[in-house]
Amino acid sequence: MKVVKEIRAFQQISEFYKCSGKSVALVPTMGFLHEGHISLMQKAKAENDILIVSIFVNPTQFGKGEDFDKYPRDIIRDFHICEKAGADYIFNPEVSEMYGEKSFTKVSVSNVTEKLEGDFRPGHFDGVATVVTKLLNITAPRKFYLGQKDAQQNAVLKRMIRDLNIDTELIVCETIREQNGLAKSSRNTFLTHEQKQKASALYFILNEGKRLILEEKISDADFIYDYASEILKEKAPEFELQYYKITDNYFLDEIKDLSLYNGEILISLACKAGSTRLIDNIIFLK
Repeated sequence: MKVVKEIRAFQQISEFYKCSGKSVALVPTMGFLHEGHISLMQKAKAENDILIVSIFVNPTQFGKGEDFDKYPRDIIRDFHICEKAGADYIFNPEVSEMYGEKSFTKVSVSNVTEKLEGDFRPGHFDGVATVVTKLLNITAPRKFYLGQKDAQQNAVLKRMIRDLNIDTELIVCETIREQNGLAKSSRNTFLTHEQKQKASALYFILNEGKRLILEEKISDADFIYDYASEILKEKAPEFELQYYKITDNYFLDEIKDLSLYNGEILISLACKAGSTRLIDNIIFLK
């Protein structure tokens, strides 16, 4: 396994594999890898000839007051995890390499970015769309792999790929969870033991929403939101539920009357546990 830090060098590597007829896969990460990342790497390696893991904490997707400087980093630890998972390359550029002295161009996707996370993190998805476009241009993968936990990000990137005719395919993989149901995340390291235990309530209220829709045939989304909020207040009263939304999984439009909707449903939430912000979701067919 090799670590590459220069863009031009990696473009030459990518061109070589493309000319050789090898299928290249990318797993883009911000490092401090966990079991969720490992599952993505293993799937990508099993389905492709060459596996690239990018490790880059992208400053343009962090807003003012967010945790860019405190975001956990451990490249040595990540190196050994990638090596054990079968990665062929790590792309680990510096911020100056990715953006240069000045960068005037960004990729902006409208509509699907203007709700859910967009209400709380303005500009976040511009940073995501821009850095992913750059990574795809640098590594030229046939496929790239992300987890379902970032459902809105996946919807944004699928729209970007389609609208810009980018020659790659996004593969969305199942969320990997702790034993108590908490979605694996690098930010979980900021949680206390007690917060981790109480955060199991997040996955519980997502599944309760699904149960009310499919089994109880509840059609009023506001009723489901109120029900979920009350459960969270009971199980983790110190947590702040920022949103709990029932939407389609394409445009992320809210579904208010579930009796009028058939298709794929996404229930998303964001919650603050102390100073740590957690997101999660489930997707199912109605």
